[in-house]
Amino acid sequence: MNGNRQVVITGMGVVSPVGFDIETFFANLLAGKSGIGTVERFDTSAYSTRFAGEVRGFDPTSCFDPKEAQRTSRYIQYLMHSALQAVKQSGLDQSPPKLDRAGMILGSGMGGIEVFTDNAQALGEKGPKRVSPFFIPMAITNMGSGMVAMRLGWRGPNWCVTSACTTANHALITAADQIRLGRADVMLAGGAEESVCPASLAGFSNMKALSRRNEDPAKASRPFDKGRDGFVLGEGGGVLVLEAREHAEARGAKILGTLRGYGSSCDAYHMSAPLESGEAVAQAISLALADAGVSKEDVGVVNAHATSTPLGDVAECKALGRVFGEHLGKMKVHSTKSMTGHLLGGTSAIEAVALVMTLNSGKVHPTINVDDQDPDCPIDCSPNVMSTTTARIGISNSFGFGGHNSCVVIEKG
Repeated sequence: MNGNRQVVITGMGVVSPVGFDIETFFANLLAGKSGIGTVERFDTSAYSTRFAGEVRGFDPTSCFDPKEAQRTSRYIQYLMHSALQAVKQSGLDQSPPKLDRAGMILGSGMGGIEVFTDNAQALGEKGPKRVSPFFIPMAITNMGSGMVAMRLGWRGPNWCVTSACTTANHALITAADQIRLGRADVMLAGGAEESVCPASLAGFSNMKALSRRNEDPAKASRPFDKGRDGFVLGEGGGVLVLEAREHAEARGAKILGTLRGYGSSCDAYHMSAPLESGEAVAQAISLALADAGVSKEDVGVVNAHATSTPLGDVAECKALGRVFGEHLGKMKVHSTKSMTGHLLGGTSAIEAVALVMTLNSGKVHPTINVDDQDPDCPIDCSPNVMSTTTARIGISNSFGFGGHNSCVVIEKG
Protein backbone atom coordinates (compact mmCIF):
# COMPACT_ATOMS: atom_id res chain seq x y z
CA MET A 1 0.00 0.00 0.00
CA ASN A 2 1.04 3.57 -0.67
CA GLY A 3 -1.11 5.95 1.32
CA ASN A 4 0.94 8.97 0.27
CA ARG A 5 0.13 8.96 -3.45
CA GLN A 6 -1.26 12.33 -4.50
CA VAL A 7 -4.59 12.27 -6.36
CA VAL A 8 -5.15 14.76 -9.18
CA ILE A 9 -8.10 15.61 -11.41
CA THR A 10 -7.50 15.46 -15.16
CA GLY A 11 -10.97 15.34 -16.71
CA MET A 12 -14.56 16.30 -15.96
CA GLY A 13 -18.00 15.86 -17.50
CA VAL A 14 -21.56 16.86 -16.58
CA VAL A 15 -25.20 16.59 -17.50
CA SER A 16 -27.21 19.23 -15.67
CA PRO A 17 -30.28 21.44 -15.93
CA VAL A 18 -27.96 24.27 -17.08
CA GLY A 19 -25.73 22.43 -19.54
CA PHE A 20 -24.44 19.11 -20.88
CA ASP A 21 -20.76 20.07 -21.07
CA ILE A 22 -18.53 21.77 -18.53
CA GLU A 23 -18.06 25.00 -20.53
CA THR A 24 -21.81 25.64 -20.98
CA PHE A 25 -22.51 24.49 -17.44
CA PHE A 26 -20.04 26.91 -15.88
CA ALA A 27 -20.90 29.83 -18.18
CA ASN A 28 -24.55 29.54 -17.22
CA LEU A 29 -23.66 29.35 -13.53
CA LEU A 30 -21.55 32.50 -13.81
CA ALA A 31 -24.43 34.25 -15.57
CA GLY A 32 -26.82 33.28 -12.79
CA LYS A 33 -29.05 31.37 -15.20
CA SER A 34 -31.63 29.14 -13.55
CA GLY A 35 -32.38 25.69 -14.96
CA ILE A 36 -35.53 25.36 -12.86
CA GLY A 37 -39.01 25.46 -14.38
CA THR A 38 -42.39 23.77 -14.56
CA VAL A 39 -41.96 20.05 -15.26
CA GLU A 40 -42.60 19.21 -18.91
CA ARG A 41 -41.92 15.45 -18.88
CA PHE A 42 -45.22 14.48 -17.24
CA ASP A 43 -48.46 16.02 -16.00
CA THR A 44 -47.95 17.59 -12.57
CA SER A 45 -51.39 19.19 -12.15
CA ALA A 46 -52.24 16.94 -9.17
CA TYR A 47 -48.90 17.56 -7.39
CA SER A 48 -48.27 20.04 -4.58
CA THR A 49 -44.96 20.96 -6.25
CA ARG A 50 -45.05 21.18 -10.04
CA PHE A 51 -41.53 22.27 -10.96
CA ALA A 52 -37.96 20.95 -10.88
CA GLY A 53 -34.47 21.29 -12.31
CA GLU A 54 -35.30 19.13 -15.32
CA VAL A 55 -32.73 18.05 -17.91
CA ARG A 56 -34.25 19.21 -21.20
CA GLY A 57 -33.01 18.61 -24.71
CA PHE A 58 -30.48 15.95 -23.79
CA ASP A 59 -29.91 13.45 -26.62
CA PRO A 60 -28.90 10.01 -25.30
CA THR A 61 -27.83 8.98 -28.80
CA SER A 62 -24.72 11.08 -28.11
CA CYS A 63 -23.46 7.98 -26.30
CA PHE A 64 -25.86 5.11 -27.18
CA ASP A 65 -27.32 3.82 -30.40
CA PRO A 66 -31.08 4.56 -30.66
CA LYS A 67 -32.23 1.07 -29.68
CA GLU A 68 -29.89 0.90 -26.70
CA ALA A 69 -30.83 4.42 -25.62
CA GLN A 70 -34.52 3.49 -25.58
CA ARG A 71 -33.99 0.75 -23.00
CA THR A 72 -31.28 2.40 -20.89
CA SER A 73 -32.17 4.20 -17.65
CA ARG A 74 -31.71 7.94 -17.77
CA TYR A 75 -29.33 7.91 -14.80
CA ILE A 76 -27.05 5.56 -16.75
CA GLN A 77 -27.31 7.81 -19.81
CA TYR A 78 -26.22 10.77 -17.69
CA LEU A 79 -23.29 8.83 -16.24
CA MET A 80 -22.16 7.54 -19.63
CA HIS A 81 -22.30 10.97 -21.26
CA SER A 82 -20.42 12.57 -18.35
CA ALA A 83 -17.82 9.80 -18.20
CA LEU A 84 -17.03 9.95 -21.92
CA GLN A 85 -16.69 13.75 -21.70
CA ALA A 86 -14.33 13.41 -18.75
CA VAL A 87 -12.19 10.73 -20.39
CA LYS A 88 -11.92 12.81 -23.56
CA GLN A 89 -10.84 15.92 -21.65
CA SER A 90 -8.26 13.89 -19.75
CA GLY A 91 -6.74 12.54 -22.94
CA LEU A 92 -7.13 8.96 -21.76
CA ASP A 93 -9.06 8.15 -24.92
CA GLN A 94 -5.83 8.80 -26.83
CA SER A 95 -3.43 7.30 -24.28
CA PRO A 96 -5.41 4.53 -22.58
CA PRO A 97 -4.32 3.36 -19.13
CA LYS A 98 -3.50 -0.22 -18.24
CA LEU A 99 -6.92 -1.81 -18.15
CA ASP A 100 -6.37 -3.63 -14.85
CA ARG A 101 -5.12 -0.38 -13.23
CA ALA A 102 -8.13 1.74 -14.21
CA GLY A 103 -11.48 1.54 -12.47
CA MET A 104 -14.48 3.55 -11.37
CA ILE A 105 -16.82 4.28 -8.49
CA LEU A 106 -20.00 5.73 -9.98
CA GLY A 107 -23.03 5.95 -7.75
CA SER A 108 -26.69 6.88 -7.62
CA GLY A 109 -29.01 7.54 -4.73
CA MET A 110 -32.04 5.84 -6.27
CA GLY A 111 -30.80 4.31 -9.53
CA GLY A 112 -33.42 3.63 -12.19
CA ILE A 113 -36.37 4.80 -10.13
CA GLU A 114 -38.47 5.60 -13.19
CA VAL A 115 -37.83 2.13 -14.62
CA PHE A 116 -38.70 0.67 -11.23
CA THR A 117 -42.01 2.52 -10.89
CA ASP A 118 -43.03 1.90 -14.52
CA ASN A 119 -42.47 -1.84 -14.14
CA ALA A 120 -44.17 -2.00 -10.74
CA GLN A 121 -47.19 -0.34 -12.35
CA ALA A 122 -47.09 -2.78 -15.27
CA LEU A 123 -46.95 -5.71 -12.84
CA GLY A 124 -49.93 -4.43 -10.87
CA GLU A 125 -52.08 -3.51 -13.85
CA LYS A 126 -51.14 -6.09 -16.50
CA GLY A 127 -49.45 -8.98 -14.68
CA PRO A 128 -45.94 -10.48 -14.51
CA LYS A 129 -45.54 -11.13 -18.23
CA ARG A 130 -45.55 -7.38 -18.89
CA VAL A 131 -42.51 -6.68 -16.70
CA SER A 132 -39.53 -5.81 -18.89
CA PRO A 133 -36.55 -8.22 -18.99
CA PHE A 134 -34.43 -5.07 -18.64
CA PHE A 135 -36.21 -4.04 -15.42
CA ILE A 136 -33.64 -5.40 -12.96
CA PRO A 137 -30.41 -4.37 -14.75
CA MET A 138 -31.77 -0.91 -15.51
CA ALA A 139 -33.08 -0.30 -11.97
CA ILE A 140 -30.07 -1.29 -9.85
CA THR A 141 -27.71 1.45 -8.72
CA ASN A 142 -24.46 -0.27 -9.73
CA MET A 143 -25.27 -0.71 -13.41
CA GLY A 144 -24.03 2.74 -14.37
CA SER A 145 -20.57 1.87 -13.11
CA GLY A 146 -20.80 -1.50 -14.82
CA MET A 147 -21.87 -0.15 -18.21
CA VAL A 148 -19.26 2.60 -18.31
CA ALA A 149 -16.61 -0.04 -17.59
CA MET A 150 -17.97 -2.21 -20.39
CA ARG A 151 -17.72 0.72 -22.79
CA LEU A 152 -14.14 1.60 -21.81
CA GLY A 153 -12.88 -1.92 -21.08
CA TRP A 154 -11.46 -0.83 -17.72
CA ARG A 155 -11.06 -3.81 -15.37
CA GLY A 156 -9.82 -2.20 -12.17
CA PRO A 157 -11.76 -1.57 -8.93
CA ASN A 158 -15.43 -1.07 -9.75
CA TRP A 159 -18.54 -0.72 -7.63
CA CYS A 160 -21.11 1.91 -6.75
CA VAL A 161 -21.69 4.05 -3.70
CA THR A 162 -25.22 4.83 -2.50
CA SER A 163 -25.59 7.29 0.35
CA ALA A 164 -28.48 9.52 -0.71
CA CYS A 165 -27.37 13.09 -1.45
CA THR A 166 -23.80 12.37 -0.30
CA THR A 167 -23.34 9.67 -2.93
CA ALA A 168 -21.04 11.46 -5.39
CA ASN A 169 -18.76 12.89 -2.70
CA HIS A 170 -18.46 9.43 -1.18
CA ALA A 171 -17.67 8.10 -4.67
CA LEU A 172 -14.85 10.65 -4.97
CA ILE A 173 -13.54 9.69 -1.55
CA THR A 174 -13.71 5.94 -2.23
CA ALA A 175 -12.15 6.23 -5.68
CA ALA A 176 -9.33 8.42 -4.38
CA ASP A 177 -8.62 5.84 -1.69
CA GLN A 178 -8.05 3.20 -4.39
CA ILE A 179 -5.34 5.41 -5.87
CA ARG A 180 -3.83 6.37 -2.52
CA LEU A 181 -3.59 2.71 -1.55
CA GLY A 182 -1.87 1.79 -4.80
CA ARG A 183 -4.73 -0.36 -6.09
CA ALA A 184 -5.32 1.75 -9.20
CA ASP A 185 -3.64 4.49 -11.22
CA VAL A 186 -6.80 5.96 -12.75
CA MET A 187 -10.35 6.08 -11.40
CA LEU A 188 -13.58 7.63 -12.60
CA ALA A 189 -15.73 8.99 -9.79
CA GLY A 190 -19.13 10.62 -9.63
CA GLY A 191 -22.85 10.06 -9.54
CA ALA A 192 -26.13 10.66 -11.33
CA GLU A 193 -29.86 10.69 -10.70
CA GLU A 194 -33.00 10.46 -12.87
CA SER A 195 -35.07 11.94 -10.08
CA VAL A 196 -37.48 14.14 -12.02
CA CYS A 197 -40.17 11.50 -12.36
CA PRO A 198 -43.62 11.01 -10.80
CA ALA A 199 -42.66 8.79 -7.86
CA SER A 200 -39.80 10.90 -6.53
CA LEU A 201 -41.56 14.24 -7.08
CA ALA A 202 -44.60 12.90 -5.21
CA GLY A 203 -42.51 11.36 -2.44
CA PHE A 204 -40.38 14.42 -1.71
CA SER A 205 -43.37 16.71 -2.04
CA ASN A 206 -45.52 14.69 0.34
CA MET A 207 -42.80 14.72 3.01
CA LYS A 208 -42.92 18.51 2.65
CA ALA A 209 -39.26 18.75 1.73
CA LEU A 210 -39.80 20.71 -1.49
CA SER A 211 -40.48 24.37 -2.16
CA ARG A 212 -44.01 25.11 -3.36
CA ARG A 213 -43.35 28.33 -5.26
CA ASN A 214 -45.29 27.05 -8.26
CA GLU A 215 -46.03 30.59 -9.42
CA ASP A 216 -42.34 31.40 -9.92
CA PRO A 217 -40.18 28.24 -10.16
CA ALA A 218 -36.95 30.03 -11.12
CA LYS A 219 -37.12 31.88 -7.78
CA ALA A 220 -37.86 28.77 -5.72
CA SER A 221 -34.34 27.64 -4.87
CA ARG A 222 -33.09 30.42 -2.61
CA PRO A 223 -30.32 29.21 -0.28
CA PHE A 224 -29.49 31.52 2.64
CA ASP A 225 -32.54 33.71 1.93
CA LYS A 226 -35.08 34.32 4.69
CA GLY A 227 -37.92 33.33 2.35
CA ARG A 228 -36.64 29.83 1.51
CA ASP A 229 -39.28 27.14 1.91
CA GLY A 230 -37.65 23.89 0.80
CA PHE A 231 -35.35 22.46 -1.82
CA VAL A 232 -35.99 22.03 -5.55
CA LEU A 233 -35.67 18.58 -7.07
CA GLY A 234 -33.05 18.34 -9.82
CA GLU A 235 -31.54 15.64 -12.03
CA GLY A 236 -28.39 14.88 -14.01
CA GLY A 237 -24.90 13.98 -12.87
CA GLY A 238 -21.18 14.34 -13.23
CA VAL A 239 -17.96 12.34 -13.47
CA LEU A 240 -14.36 13.30 -12.69
CA VAL A 241 -11.17 11.53 -13.76
CA LEU A 242 -8.86 10.96 -10.80
CA GLU A 243 -5.24 9.91 -11.33
CA ALA A 244 -2.12 9.32 -9.35
CA ARG A 245 -0.03 12.43 -9.93
CA GLU A 246 2.94 10.47 -11.20
CA HIS A 247 0.73 8.65 -13.72
CA ALA A 248 -0.77 11.90 -15.01
CA GLU A 249 2.61 13.62 -15.26
CA ALA A 250 4.21 10.66 -17.03
CA ARG A 251 1.70 10.93 -19.87
CA GLY A 252 1.80 14.73 -19.99
CA ALA A 253 -1.77 15.25 -18.85
CA LYS A 254 -3.09 18.69 -17.96
CA ILE A 255 -3.81 18.71 -14.23
CA LEU A 256 -7.03 20.58 -13.43
CA GLY A 257 -6.87 20.21 -9.68
CA THR A 258 -5.63 18.16 -6.76
CA LEU A 259 -7.95 16.26 -4.45
CA ARG A 260 -6.01 17.13 -1.32
CA GLY A 261 -8.14 15.40 1.29
CA TYR A 262 -11.57 14.47 2.54
CA GLY A 263 -13.59 13.77 5.64
CA SER A 264 -16.92 12.22 6.57
CA SER A 265 -19.17 11.85 9.59
CA CYS A 266 -22.73 11.06 10.60
CA ASP A 267 -25.24 13.14 12.54
CA ALA A 268 -26.72 9.98 14.11
CA TYR A 269 -29.78 12.10 14.75
CA HIS A 270 -32.73 11.97 12.32
CA MET A 271 -33.66 10.32 9.02
CA SER A 272 -34.06 13.61 7.14
CA ALA A 273 -33.51 16.62 9.43
CA PRO A 274 -29.99 17.92 10.11
CA LEU A 275 -28.41 18.12 13.53
CA GLU A 276 -29.14 21.79 14.10
CA SER A 277 -25.90 22.54 15.95
CA GLY A 278 -23.86 21.60 12.87
CA GLU A 279 -21.46 19.70 15.14
CA ALA A 280 -21.14 16.57 12.98
CA VAL A 281 -20.78 18.60 9.79
CA ALA A 282 -17.98 20.57 11.46
CA GLN A 283 -16.37 17.24 12.33
CA ALA A 284 -16.36 16.17 8.66
CA ILE A 285 -14.88 19.49 7.53
CA SER A 286 -12.19 19.40 10.22
CA LEU A 287 -11.26 15.84 9.29
CA ALA A 288 -11.00 16.86 5.65
CA LEU A 289 -8.69 19.78 6.42
CA ALA A 290 -6.50 17.56 8.60
CA ASP A 291 -6.36 14.88 5.91
CA ALA A 292 -5.40 17.52 3.32
CA GLY A 293 -2.75 19.03 5.57
CA VAL A 294 -4.13 22.55 5.14
CA SER A 295 -5.09 25.17 7.69
CA LYS A 296 -8.44 26.89 7.82
CA GLU A 297 -6.78 30.09 6.59
CA ASP A 298 -5.77 28.30 3.37
CA VAL A 299 -9.40 27.81 2.32
CA GLY A 300 -10.97 30.60 0.30
CA VAL A 301 -14.08 29.07 -1.31
CA VAL A 302 -16.86 26.78 -0.10
CA ASN A 303 -19.26 25.14 -2.51
CA ALA A 304 -21.91 24.66 0.13
CA HIS A 305 -24.49 21.91 0.31
CA ALA A 306 -27.00 24.75 0.81
CA THR A 307 -30.20 23.15 -0.42
CA SER A 308 -32.55 26.05 0.47
CA THR A 309 -34.21 24.36 3.44
CA PRO A 310 -34.98 26.40 6.57
CA LEU A 311 -32.98 24.15 8.93
CA GLY A 312 -30.25 22.83 6.66
CA ASP A 313 -28.74 26.13 5.51
CA VAL A 314 -28.45 27.43 9.05
CA ALA A 315 -26.94 24.19 10.36
CA GLU A 316 -24.29 24.29 7.62
CA CYS A 317 -23.45 27.92 8.38
CA LYS A 318 -23.12 27.06 12.07
CA ALA A 319 -20.72 24.25 11.13
CA LEU A 320 -18.64 26.59 8.98
CA GLY A 321 -18.52 29.07 11.86
CA ARG A 322 -17.35 26.34 14.23
CA VAL A 323 -14.47 25.39 11.92
CA PHE A 324 -13.38 28.67 10.39
CA GLY A 325 -14.26 31.23 13.06
CA GLU A 326 -13.39 34.79 12.02
CA HIS A 327 -11.82 33.53 8.78
CA LEU A 328 -15.31 32.69 7.52
CA GLY A 329 -15.83 36.39 6.81
CA LYS A 330 -12.97 36.29 4.28
CA MET A 331 -14.35 33.31 2.35
CA LYS A 332 -16.81 32.89 -0.50
CA VAL A 333 -19.59 30.45 0.37
CA HIS A 334 -21.98 29.83 -2.51
CA SER A 335 -24.66 27.41 -3.70
CA THR A 336 -24.81 25.79 -7.13
CA LYS A 337 -28.24 24.40 -6.21
CA SER A 338 -29.74 27.88 -6.43
CA MET A 339 -29.62 27.35 -10.23
CA THR A 340 -29.64 23.58 -10.75
CA GLY A 341 -31.84 22.39 -7.93
CA HIS A 342 -30.74 19.38 -5.90
CA LEU A 343 -29.45 16.49 -8.05
CA LEU A 344 -29.46 14.12 -5.05
CA GLY A 345 -26.87 11.39 -5.75
CA GLY A 346 -25.36 13.44 -8.58
CA THR A 347 -25.22 16.77 -6.84
CA SER A 348 -21.75 16.71 -5.29
CA ALA A 349 -20.26 15.56 -8.60
CA ILE A 350 -21.39 18.64 -10.50
CA GLU A 351 -20.48 20.80 -7.49
CA ALA A 352 -16.94 19.39 -7.45
CA VAL A 353 -16.72 20.30 -11.14
CA ALA A 354 -17.96 23.81 -10.35
CA LEU A 355 -15.36 24.15 -7.57
CA VAL A 356 -12.50 23.09 -9.84
CA MET A 357 -13.61 25.62 -12.45
CA THR A 358 -14.03 28.33 -9.82
CA LEU A 359 -10.50 27.85 -8.49
CA ASN A 360 -8.93 27.77 -11.95
CA SER A 361 -10.85 30.76 -13.31
CA GLY A 362 -10.95 32.89 -10.17
CA LYS A 363 -14.66 33.45 -10.89
CA VAL A 364 -17.21 32.64 -8.20
CA HIS A 365 -20.70 31.98 -9.51
CA PRO A 366 -23.52 33.73 -7.68
CA THR A 367 -26.04 32.28 -5.29
CA ILE A 368 -29.19 33.54 -6.98
CA ASN A 369 -32.49 34.52 -5.36
CA VAL A 370 -30.86 35.94 -2.23
CA ASP A 371 -33.16 38.95 -1.83
CA ASP A 372 -33.18 39.13 1.97
CA GLN A 373 -30.26 37.19 3.42
CA ASP A 374 -30.99 35.29 6.61
CA PRO A 375 -28.98 36.81 9.49
CA ASP A 376 -28.46 33.25 10.75
CA CYS A 377 -26.40 32.68 7.57
CA PRO A 378 -23.67 35.34 8.06
CA ILE A 379 -21.56 34.53 5.00
CA ASP A 380 -20.48 36.10 1.72
CA CYS A 381 -22.56 33.98 -0.66
CA SER A 382 -21.98 36.14 -3.78
CA PRO A 383 -25.66 37.11 -3.73
CA ASN A 384 -27.12 37.35 -7.23
CA VAL A 385 -23.92 38.44 -9.00
CA MET A 386 -20.63 36.77 -9.88
CA SER A 387 -17.63 37.66 -7.75
CA THR A 388 -13.93 36.81 -7.86
CA THR A 389 -11.40 35.00 -5.73
CA THR A 390 -7.64 34.47 -5.61
CA ALA A 391 -8.04 31.30 -3.54
CA ARG A 392 -6.04 28.21 -4.44
CA ILE A 393 -7.97 25.87 -2.16
CA GLY A 394 -11.68 25.26 -1.69
CA ILE A 395 -13.99 22.72 -0.11
CA SER A 396 -17.20 21.11 -1.30
CA ASN A 397 -19.74 19.92 1.26
CA SER A 398 -22.44 17.34 0.74
CA PHE A 399 -24.95 15.88 3.21
CA GLY A 400 -27.61 13.21 2.84
CA PHE A 401 -30.74 11.79 4.40
CA GLY A 402 -29.69 9.44 7.18
CA GLY A 403 -27.30 12.04 8.56
CA HIS A 404 -24.39 11.38 6.19
CA ASN A 405 -21.88 14.25 5.96
CA SER A 406 -18.91 14.65 3.64
CA CYS A 407 -16.35 17.24 2.66
CA VAL A 408 -13.67 17.22 -0.04
CA VAL A 409 -10.71 19.60 -0.25
CA ILE A 410 -9.59 20.61 -3.74
CA GLU A 411 -6.59 22.69 -4.83
CA LYS A 412 -6.42 24.40 -8.21
CA GLY A 413 -4.39 22.79 -10.97
